[in-house]
Formats: sequence, structure tokens, C-alpha cells
Amino acid sequence: MLDKELLRNTIEESISDTDIFLVNITVSADNVVEVTIDSPEGIDIEQCTALSRRITEVFDRDVEDYELTVGSAGVTAPWTVDAQYRMNVGNAVDVLTRDGRRIHGTLVAVSEDCQAITVTVSTKVRREGAKRPVVEAVPHEILRSNIKTIVRDID
Repeated sequence: MLDKELLRNTIEESISDTDIFLVNITVSADNVVEVTIDSPEGIDIEQCTALSRRITEVFDRDVEDYELTVGSAGVTAPWTVDAQYRMNVGNAVDVLTRDGRRIHGTLVAVSEDCQAITVTVSTKVRREGAKRPVVEAVPHEILRSNIKTIVRDID
């Protein structure tokens, strides 16, 4: 079985001079290795291929006998790492909270430690004395521990 820490170090070293970041590594019992990466600019096939080649240089397939897949997290995949939150500030998001609420809005802020986010939701508000309601951006602060899933909303 592949050494996951050595694999992580190899990947981190390979992407250190880029804006690419590691999202996830899985190594199954039968040595099926899946590496997921992302970047604010998106990931293209050449970047996946280059990282795959680098991993193959370090881990000899004849010795380790593994299957390797390197891919992008995808624009609609749930976020799992801090960098995904930071790179999506300003984008439309769909948040599902642990208590079952669904919040559609714009991610406007992420706390420095990435443990809280602020999402503004366009809501009709009736002002006192006004004949018609007006649409306002109402901020919702959400602790990351209360988020079940969050994805970029591309609708």
C-alpha cells in the first residue's frame, strides 16, 4: 500500500510554486489512488497529467502496483478545504445547514480562520410607510461547523 504521507508530501512539493491546492487524497485497500486538486483559475488536463507523471516518477508502479487518478474537484462539488471557501468569495453559493435549511445567496466573506462565512441573500423587505417591498441583501453569518454542504451555485 502506498505511503499516504509521502504521497501528500510529493503532491504538495509539486504544486508549491503554483496556485493549485490539494483537496483530497484517497488510497483504497487495493491501492486505487484518487487525488483531487483545485485552483482559483480552474484545473486543466495538462495540470492533472503533469501531477500524475510526477507521482509516477516517485512511486514505481511495478513495485507499488497502484491505479492512479488525478482530477479536479469540479465546480459543483461540495467544498472540503479552506482554500475553496476563500477562492469563492463573490460567487453565488448553495448552503445546506446541519438543521436542514437551504440558503441560496452570495458568499461575501470568510473569516480569517475559515470557521465562519457570511452569505447575503436577496430578500423582499417591506419598509414602514412604503407601498411595495424592496429587495435587500440580507447577510447571514454561518459557522462552518453548522454547514452540512456548500457548493458553488451555477444556475
